[in-house]
Amino acid sequence: MADKNLFTDRVKITIKSGEGGDGMNSFKSFKGKPACGPDGGDGGNGGNVYIVADTNVNDLLSFRYISKYFAGDGERGGSNKCFGKFGEDVIIKVPLGTVVKDFESGAVIADMFEEGEKKLIAEGGRGGKGNVRFTTSRRHAPNFAQKGEKTQPHVLALDLKVIADVGLIGFPNVGKSTLLSKISSAKPKIANYHFTTLSPNLGVVKYYDNSFVTADIPGLIEGASEGAGLGHDFLRHIERTRMLVHVVDVSGVEGRDPVEDFKKINAELKGYSEKLASLPQIIALNKCDIYGAEENVKAFKKKYGKKYKIYTITAVSGEGTEELVAGVYELLSSLPPVSRVEVDETFTYRKSGNLGFEIYMDGDVYVVVGDLVDMLCRNVVLNDPDSMAYFQKIIREKGVIAKLKEMGIKENDTVSIGEVEFDFIP
Repeated sequence: MADKNLFTDRVKITIKSGEGGDGMNSFKSFKGKPACGPDGGDGGNGGNVYIVADTNVNDLLSFRYISKYFAGDGERGGSNKCFGKFGEDVIIKVPLGTVVKDFESGAVIADMFEEGEKKLIAEGGRGGKGNVRFTTSRRHAPNFAQKGEKTQPHVLALDLKVIADVGLIGFPNVGKSTLLSKISSAKPKIANYHFTTLSPNLGVVKYYDNSFVTADIPGLIEGASEGAGLGHDFLRHIERTRMLVHVVDVSGVEGRDPVEDFKKINAELKGYSEKLASLPQIIALNKCDIYGAEENVKAFKKKYGKKYKIYTITAVSGEGTEELVAGVYELLSSLPPVSRVEVDETFTYRKSGNLGFEIYMDGDVYVVVGDLVDMLCRNVVLNDPDSMAYFQKIIREKGVIAKLKEMGIKENDTVSIGEVEFDFIP
């Protein structure tokens, strides 16, 4: 069983839109008149699968327990031209910042960026047409109906990437959580041991009439870019941030060198992503109230004072944090907003209305495949003359016959289209 306290930011789920209901093949009947004309209604459309961004959802933990999301199937059409009921939609709620990918190809389908954002992920199958739909001036009593469109399950990868303006980085136990609790209303778990923070904590920092979102990213350690410690699991959460506040324990009470700590964390950022390493940084030298910190502050400023803005703070008491917030807001004001992940707009699980086809040779047989064939398999009743006439009309109109001739087909060569196999006659 999964740990309920475990922060979950990457899961795999299976979705399936509903299948379309079959059309009805029926005829009106009255006493003494058993067949008075077609009256079969259309089947209902299958339900859609949507994903919605919801601020009330904090992580992807619930998907550890429920990983299959299937929409309802459409109902079969009825007699007397009655339509079948539509299948129920499925709405999947995810945290803001969730990136939705096709698991097999890795294509990015959606970036759930804003509260209430709704994305259609898989469209339900269309309901089949009842036999009343196939009546024409020459065909008064069609004895066939269309089957509902079938759908396939698909596997999605949900990847949560925190949306924040500022990322707090630094070694474990340098005071990031304490700092966040002082400058925002966030209440992160704080204790005097490494890796107190096991998930990103977000806080809204107010600066007069303005505000910005700050994320306390779990402590990095040497080797994090190669997966050590919390490694890649949380390094990717700062990929969206606009800037970084690098918190350094300048007291040296744990026997660490502040300058070396700073170098190592930046090396991990660069090892993971050049983009992260190039983000603007402000340095917050923390624990300045501890004896011996003053000398380390001087050494640090001598080393990096010309390249970075450096603020001295004591997060526990809040000393220096107002100046730090002002400096962060000033820098943020000059930076572009948080950006979305680029989405593959061409990706779809169903090509509605695209009745394409391909033809390949299987020995001496010309085999036709594609969406057009799928549609014909739903529409055609092999033992009904009207249905077969419809079949022949469609393959001519859609260019199948022309393509076969272009490929050099000869009289009496065999053609296979779905369940239909016939000898070609020009």
